[in-house]
Amino acid sequence: WTTSSFFSFSFFSFSLSSSFFLLHTMDEVLASDELQRQHEEEQEQYYGGMDDGEDDGNAEDVDAPQFAPVNMADQFVGFQTRRVDVPPHRYTPLKNNWMKIFQPIVEHLKLQIRMNVPSRKVEIRTCEETESAAALQKGHDFVKAFMLGFEVDDAIALLRLDDLYLDTFDLTDVKPLAGEHLSRAIGRLAGKGGKTKFTIENATKTRIVLADTRVHILGAYDNIREAKTIISKLIMGSPPSKIYASLQSVSHRLSGRF
Repeated sequence: WTTSSFFSFSFFSFSLSSSFFLLHTMDEVLASDELQRQHEEEQEQYYGGMDDGEDDGNAEDVDAPQFAPVNMADQFVGFQTRRVDVPPHRYTPLKNNWMKIFQPIVEHLKLQIRMNVPSRKVEIRTCEETESAAALQKGHDFVKAFMLGFEVDDAIALLRLDDLYLDTFDLTDVKPLAGEHLSRAIGRLAGKGGKTKFTIENATKTRIVLADTRVHILGAYDNIREAKTIISKLIMGSPPSKIYASLQSVSHRLSGRF
C-alpha cells in the first residue's frame, strides 16, 4: 500500500509539473504573438503614410522617366590642362611638325594647344567643344610620344586606337652595365645601320626609340612584352644572330592572336 501510494503521489506531482510547464509555454507563445502583432501594427502605421500618395492602379500605367542623352558641353565645369616638357633636341622637330601635331588635336580631339616658349612646355587643355572625356589623356600621350622621339605618323596611332601604350625602361634596369660594356649593349640593340632594331619592330609590330640608355616602346600590351623580352636578351649578351632565329616564332605567335 505504501509503495503504490508513493507511485500514485509521484505520478500526480509529475502531472501537475507538466501541466504548469505547458501553461507557462503557452503564455510565452501568446506573449510572443502579441509582440509580433504590435510590431506589425507599428510598421503599418509608420509606413502607411508613405503609401497614401501612391496610385492604386497598375504599375504599367506609370510612364517611365525619359532622360536626354548626356552632352559633354553640359558637364563642362572648367578648363583642365596638361603640360608636356619639350627637350632641347626636340625644338626643331616640333617646329617643323607643328601643323601635323596641331590639326589632329584641335580638329579630332576638340582640344586647345599652344607652345609656351618661356616655360618650354606644350600646353593642352579642354574647352566647351570637347566631346570625349578621354580626349585630354589621348592628346597628352600623343604629344609625349613625339617628345620621346617617335615620328608623328607613329605617335598619331595613339589617337586612333585605344589599346596602344607607351613603355620606357633603362638598360641598366636589366643589367648594371657601364663604360664599353654599356656601349656594346646599345650597339647590339641597334645593329648595323639599325638593322636589329628594325627587325624587332617588324616582328613584334612595335616602334622602338633608343635614347642613350633609355628604351621607349610604343605598341599593344602583348607586343611590348615580347619586344622587352627580346631586348633584355640582347642586353644580357645574346648575339643578334641567335635573336633572329627566335623572331620568326614570335612573329607567328603574335600574328595568330585576335
